[in-house]
Amino acid sequence: MSSRELKSDLTAVENLHAAYEQIRREISKVIIGQQKVIEQLLIALLSSGHCLLVGVPGLAKTLLISTVASVLNLRFNRIQFTPDLMPSDITGTELIEEDHATGKRGFRFVKGPVFANIILADEINRTPPKTQAALLQAMQEHEVTAAGETYKLDEPFFVLATQNPIEQEGTYPLPEAQLDRFMFDVHVDYPAEKEEREIVRTTTAVQTYELQRVLSAADIIQFQQLVRRVPVSDHLVEYAVRLVRATRPVEKDAAEFIKNWVNWGAGPRASQYLILAAKTRAILDGRPTPGPEDIRFAAYPVMRHRVVTSFNAEADGVDTMEIIRRILDAVTE
Repeated sequence: MSSRELKSDLTAVENLHAAYEQIRREISKVIIGQQKVIEQLLIALLSSGHCLLVGVPGLAKTLLISTVASVLNLRFNRIQFTPDLMPSDITGTELIEEDHATGKRGFRFVKGPVFANIILADEINRTPPKTQAALLQAMQEHEVTAAGETYKLDEPFFVLATQNPIEQEGTYPLPEAQLDRFMFDVHVDYPAEKEEREIVRTTTAVQTYELQRVLSAADIIQFQQLVRRVPVSDHLVEYAVRLVRATRPVEKDAAEFIKNWVNWGAGPRASQYLILAAKTRAILDGRPTPGPEDIRFAAYPVMRHRVVTSFNAEADGVDTMEIIRRILDAVTE
C-alpha cells in the first residue's frame, strides 16, 4: 500500500468514527439504551455479515432495526415468518402478463420483499426449513434464482433474523449449518431500571423526533471495503484461530471441560468473523488496527451459536456463555 493510499484510509477511519458517533446519537433519539446491541449490529453490517437477534417480545427489536435503516438511508423490509410462508413469498414470483399491443402473453418476475438493503426476518424459526433455506441462500449468494434467471440483490444486503426464546411449540429451529451463516448471535436483554423508566415516560407521551440521515448505501459499501484493508498482526490471527480451535472436543489438546460439555465446536468461519469483527470495532473506535480486546469482545456473539453443548452441560447447568468465558480465561494472547 502506498503512502497516499494509507493516508486516504486513515482519513476514512476518522470519518467513520465521526459518523459512528453521529449514528449513535440519532438512534438514541428513538431507542433508549441497548448501546451494545447497536454496536454489534453496525459491526456486522460493516463486516458484510448477518445477525441473529434473540430476545423476548416487546424489547423494540423491530423499531431498532427500522431506525438503523432510516439513519443509514437504506431500504428496509420486514418479513413475518409463519408456518404457511412459501419461498416465493420471500424471493418473488412469476406472473403471466398480456402485452396489450401484441396480445401475446409472457412471464414477468415480480420481486419479493428480499429485494431491500435491510431485511428483518421476524421469528425465522416459525417457518419450515424449505422457506428458511430460500432466505439463507439469498444471504450467502446475495442473489435470487427464479425460473432459470438470476437476479442480483441490492447492496449492501443485511439480514437480521429474530428468534423468540420462550415459545418453542410449533417452531422449526435452525440447524447448526444454517446458524453458521449468521456472523453474530446478538442477545437483546431487558433494559436497566433507569432506562425502563425513561422508555415508559417517553412512549406514553406525545413523541416528536426527526432523524438525520448519516450515511448512504454507497458510503457503507466503501466502508465495507475499508474494513478488508485494515491491517491485522499475525499474532492476532493466531489468537483468534486458537480460541476457535479450543472449542472443539476432537482436538488432541482439548480441555477436559470441552470434552465433557461440548458435542461440536466452531468451524473456520468463526475465526474469519472474529478477525472481521475486531477490524470493524477498531475503526469504529477510530483506531487504525485491532487488538486482543476486540477479539475478546467479538468472541461471545461470534461463537455462542456455533458451540453445540452436550447433555452433560445441560445436566450441569452450563450454557455456551460459560464455556466461552472459560475458553477466554484458558487461552492466552
